[in-house]
Amino acid sequence: MIREMTDTSAAARLFGDWQESLLWSCLEGVMGKLYAPEQNPPLSVMAMLGDFVYFAGKPDRELVSFKPDGCRKDFVIMVPQNDAWGEMIRGVYGTKATGVTRYAIRKDTEKFDQEKLRRVVAQLPEEYSLSLIDEKYYELCMAEEWSRDFVAQFENYPMFERLGLGVVAVKDGRIVSGASSYSRYREGIEIEIGTREEFRRRGLAYACGARLILECTARNLYPSWDAQNKWSVALAEKLGYQFSHEYPVYEIRGY
Repeated sequence: MIREMTDTSAAARLFGDWQESLLWSCLEGVMGKLYAPEQNPPLSVMAMLGDFVYFAGKPDRELVSFKPDGCRKDFVIMVPQNDAWGEMIRGVYGTKATGVTRYAIRKDTEKFDQEKLRRVVAQLPEEYSLSLIDEKYYELCMAEEWSRDFVAQFENYPMFERLGLGVVAVKDGRIVSGASSYSRYREGIEIEIGTREEFRRRGLAYACGARLILECTARNLYPSWDAQNKWSVALAEKLGYQFSHEYPVYEIRGY
């Protein structure tokens, strides 16, 4: 039987020094959930936040097969600690599992070039404006599928106001791009960034990312970045981050 964990120290031992902010969110009790088989101490652990599911410790088939009560997701991204977990994910989900590569970005950037970031923001074309996500923009983000992940992991606006931080580019009252907190841990946020399809390649995500990093710096928060694709890696590097390494994940459709 799988249970929700309340002793995060046991989970922390199994995750070790895994440099992933979504795990920190779960381990710190800020956002997300931890699950494990009924063992004392647990030998396996699963962390779940948003679309992401992480596995660590001894590979456990029951844990890989587990879907928490109330979870209505049909799509998740499973992140194995090692090849043995990856093999088990493939064995459990078969053709529902698609192996893909993600790109880790180093979290030891000591100092962003503040002047460069301010110049990036200042160069935004006049027909666009940048705004912090307030209640109005929270609701507008939630209203469309492409922008929901800017705010969707926060249960409501009061939670986002307390824990979240985001920037949107607006044209004629419409959100066309944004950079925001997919999640929050004590010392920072995990960035979600994107642009409405017809407004891409205009430097809008670049400007939103620059403004969000400046806002994080002003609040002593670290703007953590993990890249889905090489475009995201390139944008991160333009903003001052450094690439770390590739790692495998499994996209599960029909979870």
